[in-house]
Amino acid sequence: MELWGETLTFAAGFFLLLALALALAFEFVNGFHDTANAVATVIYTNTLKPIIAVVWSGLWNLLGALGIVGWVLGFFGVAMAGSAVAYGIVALLPVELVLNSGSGAGFAMIFALLVSAILWNVGTWYLGLPASSSHTLIGAIMGVGVADSIIAGHGIAGGINWEQAYKIGMALLFSPLVGFIGAGLLLLIMKALIHREDLYKAPEGKNPPPLWIRCLLVLTCTLVSVFHGSNDAQKGMGLVMLILVGIVPGAFALNMGTPTPTVQKAVTELRQVVGVVTPLAQGTTVTKEEAVGELSGFIKPTGGAASPKTFAAVALESQSVADALGNVSDFNTIPHDTRVGLRTDIYLVDNALAKFGKKKLITDPAGASVAKKTTGDLDSIIKYIPLWVKFAVAVALGCGTMIGWKRIVVTVGEKIGKSHLTYAQGASAELMAAATIGLADGLGLPVSTTHVLSSGIAGTMAANRSGLQKDTLISILLAWVLTLPVCIFLGATLFSAGLYVTFHVFGIR
Repeated sequence: MELWGETLTFAAGFFLLLALALALAFEFVNGFHDTANAVATVIYTNTLKPIIAVVWSGLWNLLGALGIVGWVLGFFGVAMAGSAVAYGIVALLPVELVLNSGSGAGFAMIFALLVSAILWNVGTWYLGLPASSSHTLIGAIMGVGVADSIIAGHGIAGGINWEQAYKIGMALLFSPLVGFIGAGLLLLIMKALIHREDLYKAPEGKNPPPLWIRCLLVLTCTLVSVFHGSNDAQKGMGLVMLILVGIVPGAFALNMGTPTPTVQKAVTELRQVVGVVTPLAQGTTVTKEEAVGELSGFIKPTGGAASPKTFAAVALESQSVADALGNVSDFNTIPHDTRVGLRTDIYLVDNALAKFGKKKLITDPAGASVAKKTTGDLDSIIKYIPLWVKFAVAVALGCGTMIGWKRIVVTVGEKIGKSHLTYAQGASAELMAAATIGLADGLGLPVSTTHVLSSGIAGTMAANRSGLQKDTLISILLAWVLTLPVCIFLGATLFSAGLYVTFHVFGIR
């Protein structure tokens, strides 16, 4: 079987297509699972008819996933984090599985992640519970990491990138609090500044609100949709790239469209890095094999402190990459068979320099600046997302948004508060949700749109003294609390089962 210019065995080709289908299915389920975040308020305030609301939301999810936020803000000189959310998710995975995602263990990892996330998302959707797709995926990733570490004999702690997990966990933990408090405060500010009684009324029957209120609510719905597409779609994109790099590395290991000036700039910086870290090696020398092993261990979350051997390994690998790219003007001229090894070398240098920066291990300001610039240019070579991947994931997310919306919309729109949503409450909750998700997107952090908006609606109900339905809140909180442990269990179990199948049934090592 030939795909993207590479000849694959039937088993590898089958797994590739199945994995891509599952990744797109995850985004499809994510779309209809999270639709309520954007359309609940416009539907329950009679601003838009349900079918128009979900189609409109789906369209803006699609545009958000394609990067319209970055284009617009870039026009005004504001830089976004690009694919940082996508590769932030990948960074949670064990290093050895990321570097060998085309192995049997890599296949098992990918299927465990996607099947676990889909099962939990569909289950909570069926029960009408607005759970978090982000928590679901991250829980499955942690489960895979734990199982992989235990199987390798390293214990539980070694299977998780605790630093990245902490960073993402804090974003997922505090974003609902920001939504609850922020939306409530925003409602009170609106009451103090906007003295229009019609804004604070609940809809009467099926009558739509005044035109200006309809415009406001359509705007807030649009903002939530576009930022949801921008943030959530990147999770699927990161998984798709992990699949492609692992199974067809000749076509996707490197960003084949990297401009020649960027490549040559990286080469210059890498040679400068060699000059910066060589003195720190204190005369230590390493072989190529020793350098790869040293850096693979160092960049792990449980990796120890940097030693002279670590700096020697960075110097050797940086020089190796600089030599390999020194006369390259077009990545297509690099033989297929050498692209995987080159990507591995770049990945190790990139992550080691990033860790140097976080730990401030290069004390010379000029040297630290060079290392930081180098990581930025190396990122553009290996951390990229082709346009067709963006479009495929965006279409899956947008189509999913248009289907299956009603179960969770009923919960969000009717069952959180004891009274009907007012126009101001809907606008406040969605404005705060859009702002929170947009900020997280700019920082490269995956957050839960579901948690932020559901919390925002609860916050406006509390601020308005409308009362909250305790039974519904308990059910939602229970789903939130159970998501991580259940998905960790699912991820670990399915990964272990997947290893057995790929090794013993299909013979993939």
